Amino acid sequence: MAGLESMELLLHVPLRLSVVLGSRTMSIAEILKLGTGSVVELDRNVAHPVDLLVNDRLIARGEIVAIDEAFGLRITELLSL
Repeated sequence: MAGLESMELLLHVPLRLSVVLGSRTMSIAEILKLGTGSVVELDRNVAHPVDLLVNDRLIARGEIVAIDEAFGLRITELLSL
């Protein structure tokens, strides 16, 4: 039972989840030109799934969904750890 109690403690440890849509390298001059309404093109095609990271480790991929007035992630692929 000691192992089960230890696992129960871990269930409440907070972890940072991040959804990565893509990235882009820009110069300072390009960044200074950005303003309201600017569009930054990312290195990922809209048809490709986005990455779900837990504490900077890739664990899944999925697609962005709109739920009421918020965004969410529908997981389409779990990666083996």
